[in-house]
Amino acid sequence: MTNATAAAQTLNIQLDGATQVIPIIGSPIAQVRSPAGMTQEMQSHGYNAIIVPFHVQPADCKGFFDTASKMGNVSGVIVTVPHKVMASGVCARLTERAQLLGAVNVSRRDSDGTWYGDMCDGAAMVGPILANGCELNGKKALLVGAGGAGIAIAHSLLLSGVAELAVCELDGARFEVMAQRLSAWSDRIRRAERADPSGFDVIVNASPCGMRDTDPVPVEVDKLEPHMYVAEIITKPVITKLLQAAAETGCRTQNGGDMFIEAQRLMARFLMGADDA
Repeated sequence: MTNATAAAQTLNIQLDGATQVIPIIGSPIAQVRSPAGMTQEMQSHGYNAIIVPFHVQPADCKGFFDTASKMGNVSGVIVTVPHKVMASGVCARLTERAQLLGAVNVSRRDSDGTWYGDMCDGAAMVGPILANGCELNGKKALLVGAGGAGIAIAHSLLLSGVAELAVCELDGARFEVMAQRLSAWSDRIRRAERADPSGFDVIVNASPCGMRDTDPVPVEVDKLEPHMYVAEIITKPVITKLLQAAAETGCRTQNGGDMFIEAQRLMARFLMGADDA
């Protein structure tokens, strides 16, 4: 028995000639946590597939999809930073939200061999917020970061009925892209010059600020209040400085792992053919 076969059996993974290969692409890629978990999630539902990480440089992303399209056993692709916008351009079809946001984090092969893409980041953040009992309808939310994940989260917060969404984004051009894409909700979205949580009910960090020990806290935590709900996109460390300060204040908190787990579930459903993910 080979080491690879032994490892697959330890994880209860089916791996044979009929296994569908689903690359997860990014640059860098070594930090991704999803290959084993996503593989187990899909195989637990009887879908014979394995997720394999691929380090793909930005300049090679389109070429990667061109090659993957020629591989009969590549049934889907998971997309991480920095390829989410570019990958949307190679899809012949997009879900409504992916089309609006101009980005995808997962795509699957249609019956005609073309790619069909979706963007699950926003739903993956908001789903756990609602499941944890935080009411969003009519509430005021502060979002830090307007990048690819940030715009997806903003979209889902607005769809969930927040009365006001303030976005703290240092890059004015990036905020304008978000505002343009979300123009249907322009009366409820505005730019915040500072990440001051005063007067807000929900605070979400959608920026990478907090991943390193030397990073500043992305929110003015001295202004947090116990009634606030504070959610984090960062998965490592599990308890960021923001979440630690929020917990010490008495806020309800949500770490990045909640979003990660929900994103895995949504992407697996999409890859297995569920259009209502």
